[in-house]
Amino acid sequence: MKVKPIDERILIKPLEPENKTASGIIIPDTAKEKPIIGLVIAVGTDEELQKLIKVGDKIVFAKYAGEEITIDGVEHKIIQRSDVLAIIEE
Repeated sequence: MKVKPIDERILIKPLEPENKTASGIIIPDTAKEKPIIGLVIAVGTDEELQKLIKVGDKIVFAKYAGEEITIDGVEHKIIQRSDVLAIIEE
């Protein structure tokens, strides 16, 4: 299924945080934080937004932002442009 967001919305796939610390301690599922980094899957129809954010970018978004949806068994989020805090450049 293909989902195309409209206006100033962005479809992202949240990336799971590391499951262990730098020192090797494994973090249980109950102690994990909600993901705040995501991979951009699709960008809405707003032309200014399309110039700023591209498919494949990694972004930092607000912790409780957006609506969660499942596409082909995979969890995704649709968030507003205002929920994007930063673009990660690697």
